[in-house]
Amino acid sequence: MGLERLSELLRRGLMIAGGVSLLAVTLMATMNVAMRIFQVPVGGTYEVVSFLGAIVTAGALGYTQKRKDHIVVDILSEKFPAKVKRVLDRVNYTLTFAFFSVVSWQTFVYGKRLLVTGELSETLKIAYYPFVFLVSIGFAVLALTILLDLIETVWIREEKK
Repeated sequence: MGLERLSELLRRGLMIAGGVSLLAVTLMATMNVAMRIFQVPVGGTYEVVSFLGAIVTAGALGYTQKRKDHIVVDILSEKFPAKVKRVLDRVNYTLTFAFFSVVSWQTFVYGKRLLVTGELSETLKIAYYPFVFLVSIGFAVLALTILLDLIETVWIREEKK
C-alpha cells in the first residue's frame, strides 16, 4: 500500500468521523434548544458540542489540504516566474510540514498527560483524552498530506520540465 493510498484512507476516515460529529452537534444543539422550551435543557450540551467540534475541525484538516480548499492570498506570488513559485512552494510545504508535525506531536503528548492524570470534563465527567488524541491524528494526517504535496513539487514537477 502506497503512502498516498494510506493518506487517502486516513483522510476519508477522519472526514467520516468529522461528518458524523457535525451531525451529532447539530442534533444535540437542536434538541437542547427544543427542550429549553419545556424548561428542561440537556445537561452538558456545551461540553459535548465542544468535544465534537474538535473532531469536526480535526477531521477536515487533511481533506481540505488535499483539495486546496483553504484560503490562499497570492497577490504578490502570482507575479513571480514559475521557477520561483516552485521554490516558494517547496519552502512553504517544508515549513508547514515541520510546524504541523510538531503540533501533532505536542497534542499527542498533551493527550498522554490527560490519560495519565485521569482528568475529566467538568459537568459530565467524561475523559477527554480520546478527543485530544483524535485532534493529534488530524494534525498528523494534515502533516502527511503536506509532505506528499512537498514530494509532488520536487519529483513530479521536475519530470514535467
